[in-house]
Amino acid sequence: MDKKVVSPCISICRTDPVTGYCYGCARNNEEKKIWKEENTTNEWKEKNLKIITTRMQGWQLDTFKESYNHKKNSGISLFKKSILEKNKL
Repeated sequence: MDKKVVSPCISICRTDPVTGYCYGCARNNEEKKIWKEENTTNEWKEKNLKIITTRMQGWQLDTFKESYNHKKNSGISLFKKSILEKNKL
């Protein structure tokens, strides 16, 4: 079985009203829906990851890469980790 491709959602879920892309992951609403469908292939997901990163630049791209890599390695985005740590205080 293929290894699951981790969702690019980094828990910063706000849509830019001009572009229609999420500020956190740069996906549009249709792409978010496709990611959740159980028959969406890893091939499509990998291709979409490449597409969404081309929509980002500068700090947005840097922040996305850092948080997405953390999520792939630990199972949780940096933003969610920060919230959970604050709630423990």
